[in-house]
Amino acid sequence: MADQTLFGSARPNGNGNGAEAPRGAELRELTDGSTVEGAFAVRERDLRQKRNGEDFLRLILADRSGTVPAIAWADVSECFEAAEPGGVVFVVGRYSVHQQFGKQIRIESIRPAVEGEYDPEALVEAPARPVEGLEADLRELLATIQRPQLRELLERSFGPETESWKRFREAPAAKYYHQAYAGGLLEHTLSVAQSVSAASSFFPGIDRDVAITGALLHDIGKTEAYNDDPLAIDMTDAGRLEGEIPRGYYKVRREIEEIEGFEPEVAQAVLHIILSHHGALEHGSPVVPCTREATLVHSMDNLGGKLGSFDRIERELADGESWSRFDRGIDAAAFFGSRAA
Repeated sequence: MADQTLFGSARPNGNGNGAEAPRGAELRELTDGSTVEGAFAVRERDLRQKRNGEDFLRLILADRSGTVPAIAWADVSECFEAAEPGGVVFVVGRYSVHQQFGKQIRIESIRPAVEGEYDPEALVEAPARPVEGLEADLRELLATIQRPQLRELLERSFGPETESWKRFREAPAAKYYHQAYAGGLLEHTLSVAQSVSAASSFFPGIDRDVAITGALLHDIGKTEAYNDDPLAIDMTDAGRLEGEIPRGYYKVRREIEEIEGFEPEVAQAVLHIILSHHGALEHGSPVVPCTREATLVHSMDNLGGKLGSFDRIERELADGESWSRFDRGIDAAAFFGSRAA
């Protein structure tokens, strides 16, 4: 049987200030001052120092309802060993909402969780729709591409039996800000491509085939830039050293070079979309959008990312809350009028 030792103080009895949270409560159900007692996934682990030089531990804990920082001030080395990123820990502590630092859990004890103490599916976020439905919509959109060379290029990336597709289907769209869960890349890419498809009929001069192909491939580099651990999403060495845009560019360019007779102008148009989809040099794009198709894909990608951030923010709000704190994903606080009503 796994070690049951609790590091830190004794388990709170719920008789202090604040409410006693239900055992196993989701993060979004916690209220200021409530006792925490449950299993959570460890997304991040960071050993830091106080001003006096003493160590403290900062974790990012997660379940399917969202994430929250957690701090351990005592027994730091033992807590650090217990909280392996990608692992599941059983935490006892106190949840608070600080005016300056926001939501956090003060850890009083922590240990690795054991089998039977948690449901793995309760710790992992997922797309709002089943992945099978997202895949069906993707294949329906692929069937609308008219140019044979672009259909072959897309088949090489999204063919049902390809390794590329198997990885794409499970990859996250980000580490934190939007669709940061398995299947998130598929969900985000599909929404961008469908938006591009719809918008292309309203603006003259758009090459629909090129725009949709670029939309479907714009984030393909994320399949190599992020790891495949849904409990601890992080960047791979390739992602850190090269970045997702260069990885995506070279991945697509290699496939294009394998297709006999691929038109250079079409190849350039698709590759330009991939290289420019972040929209600005300071945001990581080596070039800015210089074509109608690239401008459209960047705009829809930016919109999809921001709206995905709203989804994340709303999931993490407690019942009855209509305003969030300032969020870097949208550069503002978010308001949800339906909650206010």
